[in-house]
Amino acid sequence: MRPLSASQRETLEEATRAYQDQLTVAAVQHLQGRGLGKAEADTFRLGVVVDPYPGHSKYRGMVAIPYLDRDGRPLSIRFRCLEEHNHRDFFHGKYNTVKDEPARCYNIGAIHRAGDEIHVTEGEFDAIVLNKIGLPAVAFPGANNFKPRHRRMLAGFSRIWVWGDPDDAGAEFTNRICRSLRQAKGVRLTEGDVTETYMAAGQNADVLLAALNGETNQ
Repeated sequence: MRPLSASQRETLEEATRAYQDQLTVAAVQHLQGRGLGKAEADTFRLGVVVDPYPGHSKYRGMVAIPYLDRDGRPLSIRFRCLEEHNHRDFFHGKYNTVKDEPARCYNIGAIHRAGDEIHVTEGEFDAIVLNKIGLPAVAFPGANNFKPRHRRMLAGFSRIWVWGDPDDAGAEFTNRICRSLRQAKGVRLTEGDVTETYMAAGQNADVLLAALNGETNQ
C-alpha cells in the first residue's frame, strides 16, 4: 500500500481537527446512544462534517471517524450517516468510505499497546466500546476488508478474539479471520453486536466479559 504524501497527511490532519471542532449536539447524542462519551470522542478524534473539506461534500452532516496511526495522526476518514432513512435513496450508505481508499485496520494503535491478546470487531464503534472497558481492539468493516497484510499485522498475538455480529455477515467475518489466523477464536454474541449487547445491559461491561469467557444469556 502506497504511503501517504506529506500534503495528504497535512490535509487529513486539518480536516480531522476541523471536524472535531464541529461536533454537533445530534452527534453527541448519537454517540451517547452507543455508550460513547466525551472521553471516547476526544481519544478517537470523532467529529462531524459541517464544513466539508474537498472531496467530502457528500458526507455533510455525517460523523467523521478518522483512522489514526499509532501516534494518533489520521491516515483516512470514514463517515457514518446520522439520519434514520433509507440510505440508498440518498445515494450513500450508512457507513461511507472515500472512493479508491484502500482497506485499512481501524485503531492500529491498539496493536502496539496490547499484550499477548488482541480483539477484533466489525464496527469502529464496537472497537471503541471494547477499548473503553479495557480490551484492546481493532476493527475491520466487513470480511472483505480483512486483507493478507492485516493477517501479518496480527500474527504475533497468542490469542485473537473475534467479535463478529450474530448474523450471516458476522459469521463470514469470524470465519474468514479464524481461517487466516490459527490463534483466532470467535466470541459468541446472542443479543446483537458488541455495542447493542453493551447498551442492552445498561453499559455494564460484565455482559461482554461474560461472552468472552464463553457465557451466554439464554
